[in-house]
Amino acid sequence: MTASDPHPSGPGGGTQPEEADRLGELLRSPGYLKALVFCALIGVPVSLVAFWFLVALHEFEHVMWDTLPQALGWDLPPWWWPLPLLLVAGTAVGFLVPRVPGGGGHVPAGGLHMGGVSPRALPGVILAAVLSLPLGATLGPEAPLIALGTGLALLFRNLARAPATAQSTALLGAAGAAAAVAVIFGNPLIAAVMLIEVAGVGGPQLFAVMLPALLSSGVGALVFTGFGRWTGFTANSLSVRIGVSSPRLDAGDVLWSVLIAVALGLLMHAILRGGRVAARFVAQRPVVHTALCAVAAGVCACVYALVTGRSPADVASSGQQTLSRLAADPHAWGVGALIAVVLCLSVAYTLCLGSLRGGPVFPALFLGAAVGVLLAPLPGLGVVPGMAAGMAASTTSALRLPVSSIVLVVLVLGSVSMVPVVILAAVVAFVTTQLLPPGKPVPPMGRPLEPAAGPPAAPGSSGTA
Repeated sequence: MTASDPHPSGPGGGTQPEEADRLGELLRSPGYLKALVFCALIGVPVSLVAFWFLVALHEFEHVMWDTLPQALGWDLPPWWWPLPLLLVAGTAVGFLVPRVPGGGGHVPAGGLHMGGVSPRALPGVILAAVLSLPLGATLGPEAPLIALGTGLALLFRNLARAPATAQSTALLGAAGAAAAVAVIFGNPLIAAVMLIEVAGVGGPQLFAVMLPALLSSGVGALVFTGFGRWTGFTANSLSVRIGVSSPRLDAGDVLWSVLIAVALGLLMHAILRGGRVAARFVAQRPVVHTALCAVAAGVCACVYALVTGRSPADVASSGQQTLSRLAADPHAWGVGALIAVVLCLSVAYTLCLGSLRGGPVFPALFLGAAVGVLLAPLPGLGVVPGMAAGMAASTTSALRLPVSSIVLVVLVLGSVSMVPVVILAAVVAFVTTQLLPPGKPVPPMGRPLEPAAGPPAAPGSSGTA
């Protein structure tokens, strides 16, 4: 910008008045206002359907892993319990995906996606998720929810006989997906942020501008809070105090968090590459190879149960409930149990990413938390900072969505005291994984997808990494 430039350029390259004028014209246009109203209306049925879909998954999982074993006389599922369930899941999913439109949803090893979901693909997506998640897949429900929300939004548009354009398809698809994802995360903020990054708004330039800003803000927060403690003086800042005691960050927490982020970036990169290898293996003979991968994931859960004496569901599940128990009492987990769950979960997660149907978020969160608790005895590292850094690093490495991962981990922790460590770990993990050599793309499985229902995956997402 020079002195002769009357209008500073904005991030998009145009002048700020021009950008403001275009935004004003867009907001005043009748078509856009109608789209906003329609998006608000479809949010109601989409969220209701998403809610009952999650309830059905939870109840089915409860029956298979709690009610049925107890009816047969076991307090916990026996060590061999995942084997028959995952054999059924792998065989059924392998038979289903080549025969339904959309292949039952995208392969989880490709990351989160917005496009490729049509109303015709919804039955296959729902059925594949029901056959995978409650029967022991080491995956979460967020990817099927994104597909469900997108497909339902387009279905309602078709029923209303609204004009189908590329812009309206992208807009309604994103709105429907956000309404569905908000149900599982319990917060509309993470849904909106995640959909912005998944849709790839701004392209690679968004990530190039965002990473320095994230990193400098995290370092600035550390310096600001540390400097205030060193000098004994305080400066007023905009904050809301939570009535829960949180540990103070120190130099050890920061140093170990950076190293944890690098290590988890390498681990998650290996897991995702392994998932893509499994996907190529499954594509050769869908029924047989999907069943083999699913049973091998079940073997990992069996080994964990035999070694630790704990429930095989710690590995053969999304990890949501196990993460809650770990966070509630991390000291109840011995070192051996933590090592076993990290190793067994990593292998099972790899196999399920390439074979079954679900999402990558929840297992990544639990894996990062387990690594953080495992390394917490290191000198200068606390349990809470270790968990925060681990979850941020693993989720960012799995999704390649740094802002969404930061917001998600902060919301999961329920405290802003760990935000600087979360930001540092997320940025370091993102840079680490992006600098590693990319693997081969995930092969298509099943019938070709319907015409895309939205923009492609984000340039930094794991589908293109």
